[in-house]
Amino acid sequence: MLTAGLAFALVNSLAQVASIKFGLSSTTVALIQYAIALVVILPYLKNLGIRHSLRTNYLGWHIFRVSLSVIGIQLWLWALAYPVPIWQGIALLMTSPLFATIGSGLFLKEQVGAARWAATLSGFVGAMLILEPWADDFSWAALLPIGAAFFWACYSLMVKKLSSDDSPSTMVVYLLILITPFNLLLAIPQWQTPQGRTIWLVLLFAGALTALAQWAIVKAYAVADASFVQPFDHAKLPLNVLAGWLVFNWVPPGRLWLGAAIIVASVAFITQWEAKKYRELK
Repeated sequence: MLTAGLAFALVNSLAQVASIKFGLSSTTVALIQYAIALVVILPYLKNLGIRHSLRTNYLGWHIFRVSLSVIGIQLWLWALAYPVPIWQGIALLMTSPLFATIGSGLFLKEQVGAARWAATLSGFVGAMLILEPWADDFSWAALLPIGAAFFWACYSLMVKKLSSDDSPSTMVVYLLILITPFNLLLAIPQWQTPQGRTIWLVLLFAGALTALAQWAIVKAYAVADASFVQPFDHAKLPLNVLAGWLVFNWVPPGRLWLGAAIIVASVAFITQWEAKKYRELK
């Protein structure tokens, strides 16, 4: 999980370099980045057994699931290209499990007690401290990571719903195979051909690191319980802050750490609560 966090921190900075310094549209970056990731991870998909993994009775739901992920990716890369400072974007992205908690109660009809609702509300208070919508310099672009978090939460709810019938390998194979055609449809209207060796190296490196991050996440959840793995995901915040400082000299204000601490505490509480419930069901 730490490997995935480091890889994504580097990917985020590379995506911002491609958009800010080389002027590529976020849709172009997404298409090339994930197409390269698909090529790099093909040997791993082959080991999973592509033909066997493609067997499902819920093809339509998988297509819908991947479309939610693509919208989240596009909103996130749009935020990076705007640019939203990485320290702000990644902290707001951490609200995704809070949206998932709301969705599990409203749509999956799971029992969400008062404690989990309180933790969810606290997490959004932390997000407001980071956003500062009342400040004079507030930009609506700062809401793009919140949008990405929402769609990725919807995606995770779909994974949760489908995992009772389909294997994790089916989830991964459909995600990585379908994501490129979706990105292609979105990239065509704003397509920009990258010019020069440097930008292609940036995109190749970003794609390879994306493949590494996806593999690392799947591997982490395959060998350990979610309640053990999830806390390590919070390392992505300091890793991204460090990357943003090294590449763009972005220094986060003090409110980031207060808001992020509230979000992390809320997510950690919800994760432990769900792990306890899972153990009781077993």
